[in-house]
Amino acid sequence: MVKVLTIDDSVFMRTVIRDMLSKDPSIEVVGTASNGIDGLEKIQSLKPDVVTLDIEMPKMNGLDLLRELQKVRVRPKVLMLSSLTSKDAEATVEAIRLGADDFMLKPKDLPHVRDIGDELVAKVKHLMTLAAPRVVKRTDGPGGAAGRVVLIGSSAGGPPMLDTLLAALPADLPAGIIVTQHMPTGFTAALAERFNRIAPLPVKETENGDIVETGKVLLSKAGVHTVVSGVISDNGSRSGRIVHTSAPPLHGVRPAVDKTFESAAHVYGNHCLSVILSGMGNDAGAGAQAVKEAGGVSILCDEKDCLVYGMARSAIQHNAVDKVLPLNKLAAEIERVVLQMED
Repeated sequence: MVKVLTIDDSVFMRTVIRDMLSKDPSIEVVGTASNGIDGLEKIQSLKPDVVTLDIEMPKMNGLDLLRELQKVRVRPKVLMLSSLTSKDAEATVEAIRLGADDFMLKPKDLPHVRDIGDELVAKVKHLMTLAAPRVVKRTDGPGGAAGRVVLIGSSAGGPPMLDTLLAALPADLPAGIIVTQHMPTGFTAALAERFNRIAPLPVKETENGDIVETGKVLLSKAGVHTVVSGVISDNGSRSGRIVHTSAPPLHGVRPAVDKTFESAAHVYGNHCLSVILSGMGNDAGAGAQAVKEAGGVSILCDEKDCLVYGMARSAIQHNAVDKVLPLNKLAAEIERVVLQMED
């Protein structure tokens, strides 16, 4: 049984969150609190496994509560609930830096709040599977402009899968990695910050002009397309550079996986590997096809491990799939394929 404490200044949100979580028999909502001060006291008395935490609250807000929790040796997992505003996006990045374990986004319209019920339950359960944040001692590794690239695309249901996959990749993988995850503008910085605590490889949100480097993970910035352009490195080999473009959304999203996959396939050719995780819609199918046509390899995660299989199904419809594997076997296959790529 997972014990949950909900901290939110809105009576409506506290009630709705309790109702949504209580529908799962493996979750018990042990209490609620209306501000950070009340929340801290109940964390000490109720000893919850997970806390759902609002950002803006009277007396003590969510960020100040996280600062107080840093002084506590044993603390619960913390799931931030963020509104879709630029202010909340910045606060969510800070919350992750202060030790929050994950975040999820609340709908703009209150009548649709209950639509996040399944995701909320899944997030709470997923948090219990994560090990405590570790201090990763990273070396510079091989570094330098990458001559091989791994492209990962995902959407709805993708972040928990990315937790598992990025954590399992070897720190000495001789390739650069670009992850394109559909997400509202402003929130990929927080996601990159969170992945950076989990993965043995360093993770950062893309910036215009970034070089795709060996042993590093770039997370496509939300609100722009991440396009890979060709660049010649100091040793004369061909590599990739990130170019952000504000071209119209593709498949209704920006960044679009297709934009990243297609441009990277043009640059890397048969030194390119694409991996498609959970996601709805048709994004990624044409991109996977471009990777295949360029001589690269295309892998899908098995449907049983995906919340939604639309993106993967699009790749199947494009006849652009080399292999379908369960989530727990993807990291080993990525390493195998990368090591077989000839320099």
